[in-house]
Amino acid sequence: MRRVALLLAAGVSAPTLAANPVPVGDGFSITPIIDARLRYEHVDQAGFARDGDAITLRARAGVEVGHESGFSFLAEGEGTVALNDHYNSTTNGRGMFPVVADPETIELNRLQVGYAGETFVATVGRQRILLGDSRFVGNVGWRENEQTFDAVRIQLRELGPFTADAAYAISERTIFGFDSGIRESFEGDFILLHAGLDLGPVDLTAFAYLLDHDASEPRARFDSQTYGLRATAALPISEGFSINLEASYARQSDYQDYLGPLTADYSADYILLSATTSLAGFNLTLGYEELGSDDGLEAVQTPLATLHKFNGWADIFLITPPMGLRDHYVTIGRSIPGVPFLPDLRAAVTYHAFDSDYGGIDYGSEWDALIGFRIGPFGALVKYANYDADSFGADVERLWAQLEYSF
Repeated sequence: MRRVALLLAAGVSAPTLAANPVPVGDGFSITPIIDARLRYEHVDQAGFARDGDAITLRARAGVEVGHESGFSFLAEGEGTVALNDHYNSTTNGRGMFPVVADPETIELNRLQVGYAGETFVATVGRQRILLGDSRFVGNVGWRENEQTFDAVRIQLRELGPFTADAAYAISERTIFGFDSGIRESFEGDFILLHAGLDLGPVDLTAFAYLLDHDASEPRARFDSQTYGLRATAALPISEGFSINLEASYARQSDYQDYLGPLTADYSADYILLSATTSLAGFNLTLGYEELGSDDGLEAVQTPLATLHKFNGWADIFLITPPMGLRDHYVTIGRSIPGVPFLPDLRAAVTYHAFDSDYGGIDYGSEWDALIGFRIGPFGALVKYANYDADSFGADVERLWAQLEYSF
């Protein structure tokens, strides 16, 4: 059982689904990749005289050619079209509207060569990388334009209880597209390391992330080194009843050309604790996440993460405030059986209470809710977020309705 906060992962950050490989002879196969998403997003944000209303259509198309030897080649393009201009896409000059970070763009999303053996996997080129729960490294799959990396990645698997994952990236291809100038990609040296150990009911993962942006880029402000440990466990209590536990701890500090605005160096802690169980047909998650602060000067940052998955869907805390962040949350969700023509209907509601890690500041609170379903290659989702500001940011309401097709 996964955290209920990620109940409809396909609507939050799931990668494109792929069709089954089609054999073409001589040990070769071809797998087509087709994915489309039509989305409406509404934003009512205090401080803006006009609401934002974005209607966007995103499409991906590609092909993967594989061989029975384990070698493969994948190419995939991606494009987003804006069907109206009543929002600030970050590149369209519509600053009178709130931001919906889905600009029009077209790009080469992935171009990679790979090898997959029984215990060894290697991928070279522009690729999608999601590590762990995507808290530190992800693909930002909720936004129309996906985040990918120009990287070399090696994975070791099925070595008894041991697994390993090592990636070296020279470029982060962002969600902002070619019209965003220097924000289209961020260059540097990014070392991303995982080592896992399966101990039966408990899975342990040690991780290290070393982020060194080119010194000429403003993103050097996010240069950091993070070392941590993550544990997950499924504990059976009785027949039909279990508790899933998650715990993470990491220590982050400055690295290389760090150009923080308020301090020459820093170190701060990251903590995650959550428990999920089922009760009377409902799934319940209680959680706490802390992005610590170093005396109110600098806080833990996760610039490569799928940030929308964490700390509320209103996207208030995409950059952690210098005073840090503490997020207490509870989620209730369930599958809804027996609905005609909707065999996979699911719903969830989450409440967040946000405080600072340093200084005792009450930032505000947020309600999030979703309902959605998937039938074969088709999916539909409605999501809502309502952030009620206290001492940080402004009141924000966001509403999404989307249709997806993945082949």
